[in-house]
Amino acid sequence: MLYGRNMSKSVTIRVPEELHAQLQERAEAEGTTVTALITEAAHNAVRDPRLDSAADVFRAFVADNAAAFDAAFPDDAPARLDASGRAAA
Repeated sequence: MLYGRNMSKSVTIRVPEELHAQLQERAEAEGTTVTALITEAAHNAVRDPRLDSAADVFRAFVADNAAAFDAAFPDDAPARLDASGRAAA
């Protein structure tokens, strides 16, 4: 049998009934499963915390330099793009 990246390991956890009910409500509201919510939470628990600040740094850089980017690439300026992100005709 070949083992690839998509292999998964089952983990059993116990949560209070109230938390389980809240997880089920949220999963239904988001059109997903409790397992998917918990898997996402597990990914977030092991994610490198430096990535959180990196997104903030990138947003600030873009905001501070938007005019320069628009001047350098006028056809790609947000005002010239349609809803799909393509250059407006």
